[in-house]
Amino acid sequence: MTFLSRMPAWVGHHVAAIRVVIVLTLLVGLAYPLGMTAIAQIPGLHQRAQGSALTGADGRQAGSTLIGQSFVDKKGNPIPYYFQPRPSNAGTGYDASASAAGNLGPESTVDVLPLKGQPDSGKQSLLTQVCARSKAVGELEHVDGSRPYCTADGVGAVLGVFRDGGTTGRATRVVSVNQACPAKPFVAAYEGVTVVCAEPGEDYGKAVVTPIRGDVPAHPKVPADAVTASASGLDPQISPAYAELQTPRVARERGMNEAALRKLIDRYTSGRSLGFLGAPAVNVVQLNAALDRTHPEKGA
Repeated sequence: MTFLSRMPAWVGHHVAAIRVVIVLTLLVGLAYPLGMTAIAQIPGLHQRAQGSALTGADGRQAGSTLIGQSFVDKKGNPIPYYFQPRPSNAGTGYDASASAAGNLGPESTVDVLPLKGQPDSGKQSLLTQVCARSKAVGELEHVDGSRPYCTADGVGAVLGVFRDGGTTGRATRVVSVNQACPAKPFVAAYEGVTVVCAEPGEDYGKAVVTPIRGDVPAHPKVPADAVTASASGLDPQISPAYAELQTPRVARERGMNEAALRKLIDRYTSGRSLGFLGAPAVNVVQLNAALDRTHPEKGA
């Protein structure tokens, strides 16, 4: 009889468990990482394995081609000689350690207006965020930034309608819930009732929320990706339509011919995955880095 055959059953179980731990540690904790590291050194894979590092105009690493960046000045204003990315909800913007979405859906239309002297007490709805961004992009690119359900001053065009039957019946009071007093409501009257501005802190919970589409183009000049963030908040791509909208501004600021700039945009435009998944996209981070190398800003 062997020593192991004379051991109690519980000891045998522990010995078997230790053997499994040793084998899995060697395979998963040592052999697998070393194997993956070796494969990552194969030409064509090495750059991706290192995080797809981006080289700046000065030859130094300037981020990753997989993670977007903000191109704004110290005051948070867009730098005019750069293509602007889509908005980001990751931290203060494109923070890889805080990847996140806004978690607001299509029913997020009513703002929490900030109280007087407490600017941080308010919260914008998704609709107002979209409206404000569209207005800002329109002003930057010198195009019409209006879009459905947005006021001219860049908030959600939403009325709170009080009715004598609760949710039905005759309108008795109408408030433009996203326009804090003393703002002038975007419409003067609704169903024969004068529309008034909203008082911060007042409860409009009993009003019927009524978005107003307004008299605006069916297809806004400002593309959807210019006013909405990606799910991760890290995407470095924008749509070709948004890149085209920005082309005249960047070409002017860089002293470039627009046709030459469009050729550079094409170089950093990817097609659909497998030929049918997703949509064509322009990598703004790579594009801006290429512009810095080949066509530095005129004042630089």
